[in-house]
Amino acid sequence: MEKIRLTRRFVFDMAHALYGYDGPCKNIHGHTYRLYLSILGPVLYKPESPKDGMVFDFALLKKIVESCILSKYDHALVLSDREDRNLINSISTSYKSLVVMDKQPTCENLLLLFKNLIQKELPSELELVAIRLDETINSFAEWRKEDQV
Repeated sequence: MEKIRLTRRFVFDMAHALYGYDGPCKNIHGHTYRLYLSILGPVLYKPESPKDGMVFDFALLKKIVESCILSKYDHALVLSDREDRNLINSISTSYKSLVVMDKQPTCENLLLLFKNLIQKELPSELELVAIRLDETINSFAEWRKEDQV
């Protein structure tokens, strides 16, 4: 059975701050993120099906990512739970889209969080084989299944 890798790109805006960081990223700032999601699966060969010739419907993949990631993180402010509680409480009363993570909201930690969220939602016949999060046009984090031990 032949398998094909599909990749879909998602673009969203998000702000974050790195608590205690020794550079300018300690301040609240935002990025336009690009999330690339690659799945691997068998091609469906059922002429009677409207999904004939597909590995997975891109529209369904979009729904998964919108429901488990974009609905929460697009146009959100993401902070670490190590941040000052008074600041978090003040922001949360004024703004709806605040996410507090138990880790530092680095590109790497966000990528692993998104990977875990997506893996839970994919049908069993599909494998998440790569995920990439571009934080800027010059910097990104990437997870690949083939790199895991």
